Amino acid sequence: MTMIPGLLTPGQLALDARPSAPAGLRVIGLDLSLTSTGVALPDGTTYRIKTRDKDGDRRLLHIRDSIRDDLADHRPHLAVIEDLPKHAMAAGFTAKVHGAVLPELLDAGVPYAYIVPATLKSYACDNGRAEKADMAAAAYLAAGAEFADDKGGDQCDAWWLRAAGHDWAGEPLFDLPQAQRDRLSKGKWPTEFAQRTVMGAAA
Repeated sequence: MTMIPGLLTPGQLALDARPSAPAGLRVIGLDLSLTSTGVALPDGTTYRIKTRDKDGDRRLLHIRDSIRDDLADHRPHLAVIEDLPKHAMAAGFTAKVHGAVLPELLDAGVPYAYIVPATLKSYACDNGRAEKADMAAAAYLAAGAEFADDKGGDQCDAWWLRAAGHDWAGEPLFDLPQAQRDRLSKGKWPTEFAQRTVMGAAA
């Protein structure tokens, strides 16, 4: 039976109350978009799922199938997704992608979290209005990460989403100032993460 992950409201769980992560924590970062979805796989590699306008809504099938394959191949314990912008005109198109991807996460039993763009930027750069170039520079400074063919910053955003998941779960991938790490308390994190990830790690 598929269980629908519950989400904590932003600020409900302080970072010092985070659940214990399983050994070998696997996190996937997803910057969902109808035209170019950024994916950060649990092994740290990133790529883009590119689609063509002429394919219309069939693009959703391509994105869904790609994510389905990633979930089967990498079996993540947690997915961290960039949340929908509240007032952007493109939100409706992005919502279609969320509608195609979330059932895959539910079917695979992968708890998921949401982080709004401003919070992700504050976590990465200590600036909620950071530009794409700033995010890329911060990734390079933090871990020497570089992203090929990433003009829109989709892979970089996904990379930071994955890093945020590790940090929130108590397994940070690199050092950041505590003030930036504390920004993650504004995310929407799954309530049952600890129980389900421990079970997944034992599988």
